[in-house]
Order: sequence, then structure tokens, then C-alpha cells
Amino acid sequence: MKFLDFLNKEKCVILDGAMGTELERRGSGDKCVANLTHPEIVESIHRDYNTAGSKGAISNTFSMSRLYMETHNVEADVEEINRAGVELARNAVGDNGYVLGDIGPTGGMLEPYGTYKEEDFYKTFKEQASILAGSGVDCFIIETMFDLKEALSALRACKEFSEIPVIVSMAFQTNKNGGRTMMGNPAEECAKRFAEEGADAVGANCGEVGHLEMAEIVSIMRDSTSLPIIAQPNAGKPKVEGGKVFYMEPELYAEQTLRCYKDGASIIGGCCGTTPEHIKILSELIAKEINNQ
Repeated sequence: MKFLDFLNKEKCVILDGAMGTELERRGSGDKCVANLTHPEIVESIHRDYNTAGSKGAISNTFSMSRLYMETHNVEADVEEINRAGVELARNAVGDNGYVLGDIGPTGGMLEPYGTYKEEDFYKTFKEQASILAGSGVDCFIIETMFDLKEALSALRACKEFSEIPVIVSMAFQTNKNGGRTMMGNPAEECAKRFAEEGADAVGANCGEVGHLEMAEIVSIMRDSTSLPIIAQPNAGKPKVEGGKVFYMEPELYAEQTLRCYKDGASIIGGCCGTTPEHIKILSELIAKEINNQ
């Protein structure tokens, strides 16, 4: 079954949780090149999330566009590292899940705030999307975007490969004034623009908003489009104690993230700080909620 058919069939599709913080927790070193330096750790993370109940493995390719890699001194071949990310995810889930090709922001800013033109972003996103598509992803996921224009550039680049569905997820700074990204883009406008440009699902992840605030943004988007809504909250804000970083406990995370499902999200996963245990408990809680409906 193709991913889009699966998405339309299920009441809620569970995705995986954080990759970056989990790589750090497992001691992989530089997470940007972990696909090449620590492939066994990357694959084990995907496998653990799949075992925990995730049906969508998001490839470890978030910051692997050429523009990001060149400006952040990531010393690796763009094609090699993206292909490796997809391969590791596919090896981990096999026939028990789907692989979502992850595309994140470039790390730069468009004119007049920065030095880049939209065509620069489009070019780098198109290259990455081409590699991910050629590597066999089931879906693109554009996430943690804070600039609507940049997100649209990525969406248009992915639509060059129109047979592959595209999810677009924004990072919101606040739930006030209709939900706003760092660049001031409102949630309603984001949802409508993405739908107009051919996205297959829209939503929110990461950002500065908590679970209940993200649920409000989900509700706004639910009222703005008929597309499926995705929600991937962080596991709270990190706390450092005794040199160790701690996030929200899995049980509390699952309880609060359930609100996103109740408010209209039908694709749910985790962002920074979440672990396979967070996804396991979340998956079980949502399954229980669905069974009681």
C-alpha cells in the first residue's frame, strides 16, 4: 500500500521521534555525518522507533541540503549522505513501515533579511529532493520551517517529483495571534498556501510552543484546510542537572500530545528530546483512544 493510501485509511499514523537528541544520547558524535560515521547507531534508532509503534521512519537527512552543508562546514558528499540516510531507514523498517525523506531549513535567510534569493533555496531543495526520490522514499517531509517563503520553495522543489506525497510542517514561535512562526507567518495562511501549492499534509513541529499550544495551532489548521494535519511536539524544554540533559517523561508527554490528536491531528510523532519510549507510550495511548471512540 502506498503511503498516501495508508494515511487516508488510518485514523492516526504514528511517526518516529527525535533523531538528533537520540544520536547525542547514544554517543554518535557529529550527528550531521552519523549516516556515514555511525550507520549502525542511526539504523538502530530507526529500528527501535519502529518496534515502539512508529509506521513512518524519517530519514536522518534533515540538514543535508548542499547549501546547509557548505555554510556549516559539513564535510561529506551531498548525494552519498542523503542516500545513506534513506538506506538506513529502509533497512530498519523493511516492510513494516514507510520511509519519509526529511528536508529541513537551509540555515540561511532570504532577502531582505539575508543574502539568498528564493531561486537559491529552490535549487538546493530540488537537488536534495531528487536524491531522496531516487533513493526510494515513500514521502517527503519538509519540517521545522519558520519562513513560509522558504517552506514553499522546498514544497515546489519536491513537487517536481509529483508522484511522491509531501508533508510540510512549520515551527511556531507562539500560539497567540492565530499562531505565528518566527517570521510572523500565521498558521491559517501557512495551511492554506501549502494546500494551494499541492501539499498532501500540513502541520507543526518543534518551535517554542508547548503541547497544548501546538494543539491550538492544530485546531487552527484543521479549520483552514481539509488536508491531514501533522503534529510533532518536543518533549518539553531541556533541563540540565549534573551535566546531564533531561526532557519530559514519556507518560506526561503522551498524555499532553494526545490533545493534538483530539484537536484534529491524524499524523503524530515526536521532535526534540523524544525517545522510542515516548513513542511507544504515545502509540499505545492513541490506539486506546481510537478503540474507545
